[in-house]
Amino acid sequence: MNVLETARISWRNIREHKLRSTLTTLGVIIGVAAVITFVTLGTSLQQDIISTVAGGNAATMYVTAQAPGDSRVPALGGGGQTVFTEYDVSNIRELDGVEVAVPESGIAATSVSHNNTSVARQWITVTSPDYFRVRNLTFLSGGPFQSGQREVVLNRPAARMFSGSNVSVGENITFTRAAGGTANATVVGIVESQGSESVLGFSQGPQPRIYAPTNPYYLRTTFSPSLNTRMPVFGRILVVAESPGQVDAVQGRVYNYLGERSDARQIKSQGYEFRVTTQDQIIGQVKQLTSTFTAYITGIAVISLIVGSIGIANIMLVSVTERTREIGIMKAVGAQSRDVLQLFLFEAVMLGVLGSILGAVIGMVGGFVGAQLIGLPLAFQPQWFGAAVVVGVVVGVLAGVYPAWDAAHTDPIDALRYE
Repeated sequence: MNVLETARISWRNIREHKLRSTLTTLGVIIGVAAVITFVTLGTSLQQDIISTVAGGNAATMYVTAQAPGDSRVPALGGGGQTVFTEYDVSNIRELDGVEVAVPESGIAATSVSHNNTSVARQWITVTSPDYFRVRNLTFLSGGPFQSGQREVVLNRPAARMFSGSNVSVGENITFTRAAGGTANATVVGIVESQGSESVLGFSQGPQPRIYAPTNPYYLRTTFSPSLNTRMPVFGRILVVAESPGQVDAVQGRVYNYLGERSDARQIKSQGYEFRVTTQDQIIGQVKQLTSTFTAYITGIAVISLIVGSIGIANIMLVSVTERTREIGIMKAVGAQSRDVLQLFLFEAVMLGVLGSILGAVIGMVGGFVGAQLIGLPLAFQPQWFGAAVVVGVVVGVLAGVYPAWDAAHTDPIDALRYE
């Protein structure tokens, strides 16, 4: 019996039992759909976190002071202990191979107001004008603020967060500090949003962000042991090497400075350690974290594939029993055992492939809908569709091999007497 004839007979039998075939493939459909959906969401989350946390060029490093148990991925708002003085920032900026070094901390605001409308609980990032170049932030209008001026820069969501109207360059906003007091500022620039922020592992979409100069808004200071005076102190320093090839050398120089002559080494709490994290390290850590999470969730979804393969095996055994006389007639007119084996194995593979294709389509739709609902950039790879078809073939073969073998070894005389 040729392959085309085998396929025709197998497809005819599947069509004659539409409901049974649908229910049989349901486990495979659910399993493949779940795997593709979770893998799509995991990859999308991975890319989103990388674009957000590692938003910068390949020569960027993040200098923090963290407890040993803290995450090795730098937090969006700076993270770690606030120990780096303005003296430290200036000295790191002067190290050989460093192109630019900018501080980063923040101000907690209970509210931000514009045109008699207010938005509660906002975090204002304080830094220097070079920060926008370090973070690769694109200006939609206006430009960076100037140090010493009462100016701020908003990202697109922040410019749109007030009811009534959007904030434009040249307009004023007022923010109320959590520690008390209000401050006015002129909006001098609007930048494009960069990635999303995550809460409990779920992306919240692009968040409003306000950027302000350290002078005159940042009031947190500490005593500098090196200069014997009080000065601003920050939670993180962003360092950019002159070229990606100098990252390792600059990283070593920053570590040496922090450990030997920085203010931070005397200010930080005992047990805290300095970390100079490169872009490559961040990307590797994020990929490891998200891959582990995705593999765990996908492993759970694979259980549905196992259930689906058992369902196909069960229904094929039922089919062998129902078609016992048919098998006897086929053998009586000259069909070989391999023809019967091929027929039933082909039918099982067709059920597996059909379930995998439908599951892949549902999985792609599920991944797209899920990414849209939680604000992730969709990251789908076409090869997953091909992998789903391969999975269907494997499931079909594994599930159908015993029923097909059983059918092929049916005695034709006994089969013809079967009622």
